[in-house]
Amino acid sequence: MGRVFRTSVAGLGISLLLISQGGCSTNRFTLSNDMQNASPSNDAKFDRLRAQMVQDQVRARNVRDPRVLAAMLKVPRHRFVPAEIVNSAYVDNALPLMLGQTISQPYIVGYMTEALELAGAKRVLEIGTGSGYQAAILAEIVSEVYTIEIHKELTDYASNILGRLGYSNIHFKTGDGYVGWPEFAPFDRIIVTAAPDHIPQPLIDQLSLGGRMILPVGRMEQDLVIVRKDESGVSSRAILPVRFVPMTGKAQEAPSQ
Repeated sequence: MGRVFRTSVAGLGISLLLISQGGCSTNRFTLSNDMQNASPSNDAKFDRLRAQMVQDQVRARNVRDPRVLAAMLKVPRHRFVPAEIVNSAYVDNALPLMLGQTISQPYIVGYMTEALELAGAKRVLEIGTGSGYQAAILAEIVSEVYTIEIHKELTDYASNILGRLGYSNIHFKTGDGYVGWPEFAPFDRIIVTAAPDHIPQPLIDQLSLGGRMILPVGRMEQDLVIVRKDESGVSSRAILPVRFVPMTGKAQEAPSQ
């Protein structure tokens, strides 16, 4: 289970309730598309913070895939957080977005990305676009990323910021992630960044043979689960206790399995 604690946001004098893995928060912020923090001095500062984040929060915790580390070194995480807390973009916590959503803790992003074993994968489906940070990490490694977000405001924000950053291999959809994106299935890998209380069958169906899916599963108590699909069938195993925001939509209607 992710550890709950309070932390002060640098320069703002406000206290946030954060969950250390995945994350959920009742705080709400407005995401800005004006990239107001872009300047040579700020870029240099954030470059240093990003390098420190990768070294101290990700690599030091045994995320070692060089493609994952390179992607996290490159993608400017501070572009994907609310302007009010931009100076906390590289801290070792999940951070709140608008609509009660979060951007996951850097370590969890690295851990989940590495656990997908992306070598040889070309098409990845992401459930829960959020502000687009995880999609950007994936897009640095694989050819095509398909990402679904249930909140149109977040879809619009993510597509705007990722477009400005030059990502042309990310495809966006506003919709219910529980049902996936069957028009473009099968997918080599699937990553889910909100927690259903069971593994959605539509996502299993859309996973290619030889494919892997990673997702948090559970209600109050959650585990990251790895799902494998091959000629012998589908298998799953829990690998890490976490705390993510719950998956909404059909996930809340479907009976627990």
